[in-house]
Amino acid sequence: MRSIIRQEAPGAVESISYGIPTFDLGGHHLVHFAGYAGHIGFYPTSSGIEKFRRELAGYPTSRGAVRFPLDEPLPVGLVRTIVRFRVEENAARCQARGKKA
Repeated sequence: MRSIIRQEAPGAVESISYGIPTFDLGGHHLVHFAGYAGHIGFYPTSSGIEKFRRELAGYPTSRGAVRFPLDEPLPVGLVRTIVRFRVEENAARCQARGKKA
């Protein structure tokens, strides 16, 4: 998960937030992730979940999270697409505020 995010958001800074690995970009949280006993939690914020609701339909989701079961292949392409969306969303947010992403 970390390498996928790093590839799609090379300018992001790694940190720990909410006790889990986080990638920040332009002073804002981009995505979080964590490993658990039965799944990988991926937290692309509520906008990431809402934008890809149809593609995420086969996975348990909540407002800002999705759970990828450990006994299934990680949907790498989908994770990449969601991270790219969050990078673009973050860039637009920074541009609107006159900040550099």
